[in-house]
Amino acid sequence: MKVFLAGVAVGYVLGAKAGRERYDQIMRAYHSLIEHPALQSAAGVARQKIGEKLGRNNNRQPVS
Repeated sequence: MKVFLAGVAVGYVLGAKAGRERYDQIMRAYHSLIEHPALQSAAGVARQKIGEKLGRNNNRQPVS
């Protein structure tokens, strides 16, 4: 438990020293990555495959 708390403290101090600018830079990189068309396409394929494995049919028409 002490090692974990020490790790949290070190992470907090290093993060605080990096500052808001570094945080914003990391978040911009993260958002540009998750919005990249290739990643979106791969995520769509993965969702479809998982749906097939779970036996879900995404092409069903809604019941009215």
